[in-house]
Amino acid sequence: MNLYKMIPKVDQLLENDVINKLLKSNSKNLVMESIHEELDNIRNKISSGYDENSITNYIKNLVSSIEKNVYNKNILNLRKVINASGVVIHTNLGRSVLNEEIFENIKNVSIGYSNLEYDLEKGERGSRYSHLTNIIKKITGAEDCIVVNNNAAAVMLILSTMAKGKNVITSRSELVEIGGSFRIPDVCRESGAELKEIGTTNKTHLSDYENAIDENTSAFFKVHQSNFKILGFTESVSSFELNELKEKYNIPIIEDLGSGVLIDLSKYGLCHEPTVQECIKNGVDVVSFSGDKLLGGVQAGIIVGKKEYIQKMKKNQLTRALRVDKFTLSALESVFSYYIDEEVAISKIPTLNMLTISIEKLNEKAEKLIEYIGKSLEFEFEIININSEVGAGSLPTQKLPSKAIKIISKSYTENELEQKLRGYKIPIIARIYKGNIILDVRTIFENEFYIIKEAIESLIGE
Repeated sequence: MNLYKMIPKVDQLLENDVINKLLKSNSKNLVMESIHEELDNIRNKISSGYDENSITNYIKNLVSSIEKNVYNKNILNLRKVINASGVVIHTNLGRSVLNEEIFENIKNVSIGYSNLEYDLEKGERGSRYSHLTNIIKKITGAEDCIVVNNNAAAVMLILSTMAKGKNVITSRSELVEIGGSFRIPDVCRESGAELKEIGTTNKTHLSDYENAIDENTSAFFKVHQSNFKILGFTESVSSFELNELKEKYNIPIIEDLGSGVLIDLSKYGLCHEPTVQECIKNGVDVVSFSGDKLLGGVQAGIIVGKKEYIQKMKKNQLTRALRVDKFTLSALESVFSYYIDEEVAISKIPTLNMLTISIEKLNEKAEKLIEYIGKSLEFEFEIININSEVGAGSLPTQKLPSKAIKIISKSYTENELEQKLRGYKIPIIARIYKGNIILDVRTIFENEFYIIKEAIESLIGE
């Protein structure tokens, strides 16, 4: 039998009610492209040796395949996923998430005009940075601030302004590599500053800093070891200890904190991370940190410190190239407003809430998710103990005791199930742990339970 003759003609398909509905809600070119692709797919299967029963089955599901093809073409590449991995600040999944209030503020500022660079009191041009200055100064205790598009840009702007053509003294133990193979020495080189390395990998003394000072020294440059720890026979010099040399030689201190911590997390059972406020109190002249890590906001590089240095940065030509837009500014203003009250920050900033949630509440959440999914002949569900991670290089040694749902399937291997969940219309990013798929409830929101339920139900009898 000539299997090619079984393939429906395009004209026949265009008379189908489902195809007609697709044509009314999509462009004709997109629908026609999907039709031709699915017809070619059947032809390729015939030429590959598929038998009559298989081809009959594919033709039977042809309209459904075309419908799915059209749907996939309409999906944007950047889209929502469910983070069931347990990594709270997941760089690959967009790092920190925002709550509805912050989103509403962004929407209100973005769907119309705004006073982005307009002084409403004076009726004249203003500065885009003015919207954040007062609140950041209030929370951090710094004299002034500026915001750029990420922390690597912040470091580059600081060094370009304060150390171009000069050197900054840095401990070898702090020459970190951040995400995407960006290294502190490379960022420093691009800024036009020279990096003067002192000490060893595990030990740096105050005398090392002092012995390295010369007529070309512009600053002491400290970089927080945010994505690794050196343990054992170690010694380092804190920014507070550096004040002795700062006062003696009139050399400013610059510190790259990496993650912007504004709350002492040790009160919530986490490892202590130096806060921005501590750095300012310790005499650091300029501090930089990320807006989308432990701060819980959006991608940004935030610079705080002495007004004399910040004002020079605002006049640096790099600032124009590195500046942030209204979306970032509106989001950050909302996030910082929560930090006026620590309890509000913990409650309303999703990143902080996920990091500090109790194990009891996580267990309740896991029980609720299992109950919501319901019983199934195909799958069994079990609550297990697991460790979550902070992520994005923050608190690298911190393990977060958590609860996860272990999914036991009668039909799928763990790799097949992981792929199926990841391939769902709203992808679910799970983990494979000891031969089973697990969903860490720490990073799953309750308003996402229905998506997980639908995804699992779609696999029954597939």
